[in-house]
Amino acid sequence: MADRGNGPADPRQHERLPLRRAAARRRPQRIRPQQHRVHPAPARPRGGAQPGGPRRTGRLRAEQGVPLATVQSAFRIGFAHLWETMAAESLRHGLATSGELVQMATDVWRFNEESTTAMMNAFNRATALLMVRRDQERSALVDVVLRGGMGNPGSVLEAADMLTLPYDGTFAVVVAHAPGLARQALPDIEPTLREHDMGSAWRLTPDAHIGIVSMRAAAAIDQLVDTLRQQTVRRAGVSPCYTRLDQTPQALHLAQVALASSARPDETVTLFDANPLPMLVASAPSTASRIGNQVLGPVIELPDSQREQLLTTMSTWFAVDGSADKAAKLLYCHPNTIRYRLRRIEQLSGRSFERRLDSAELYIALQAVLHLPEVVRDPLE
Repeated sequence: MADRGNGPADPRQHERLPLRRAAARRRPQRIRPQQHRVHPAPARPRGGAQPGGPRRTGRLRAEQGVPLATVQSAFRIGFAHLWETMAAESLRHGLATSGELVQMATDVWRFNEESTTAMMNAFNRATALLMVRRDQERSALVDVVLRGGMGNPGSVLEAADMLTLPYDGTFAVVVAHAPGLARQALPDIEPTLREHDMGSAWRLTPDAHIGIVSMRAAAAIDQLVDTLRQQTVRRAGVSPCYTRLDQTPQALHLAQVALASSARPDETVTLFDANPLPMLVASAPSTASRIGNQVLGPVIELPDSQREQLLTTMSTWFAVDGSADKAAKLLYCHPNTIRYRLRRIEQLSGRSFERRLDSAELYIALQAVLHLPEVVRDPLE
């Protein structure tokens, strides 16, 4: 037996070795894509592209805040450099024919497409999750301000800083009725207000869309109301202006009262300071409901058509400052018809529109009937 350290056991192999080396130099070798330092994903294995690397890259770049176009450009540049290097080395050493280079190009760019698609899908999913997470965090911060810090005044200041809102300034709270369960009543309101030089932070609840708006001055409240009227899909209430964020819980209550006081279908946005009496009624619903039933009880008990006719007539008459002629034009009837209906209300209520105190009681009772839901009951019943 020949010594293994002295060469092959068969002496004839010495004759075949030069021939094998020469054949190896002539035989075209297929180059598989290899991982390059600028390549964003591992080399493509036999079973097809493994998207683990591109997916990790997509998630990581999304979390880092890198724009998707920048990541796509990096993939494109990386694959282009990979292919140029492979083609140049292959031609320089004669390792592949032209036909094989064409097939390699097809494989490389297919791998590029698969890897880029995997990266983009992971990037978009990660971005969506980040947006949900940030919205949840922002909503929690808004809730801290709306609750007045939940017993910790310092947390209002901290939340304001994280929301990029000033602690001292001019603010208003907006409460908009949601058009459906957990649906936004004011879509895209934050960037819209930013165009008018107003900062804001919003929170969505199952039945309302609530926002804290920061303005340059109290005079901007009219601009805020106009903007809300253009954007809102349902009714909204706006609080009076206030000057410190720790007053937000009180402003929230007044905005909710303003929302509750809006009864006219054409009144989409109600400013608390614009209608004091309806606000008073909405702020004490049980008491106001008792007054409404006491003063207008006989009117409320009429059949639906008669009740609606008398209430509409009274509401219109008050709206036109007690002018029967103007009310008749709005209701398409004769002025005497208006006077007849008013006299019937006087008979049923035992009060006269001619006496100022009686007229005030009738107006407050009317506001209670129009603005309060039927579920409000007398607390003594």
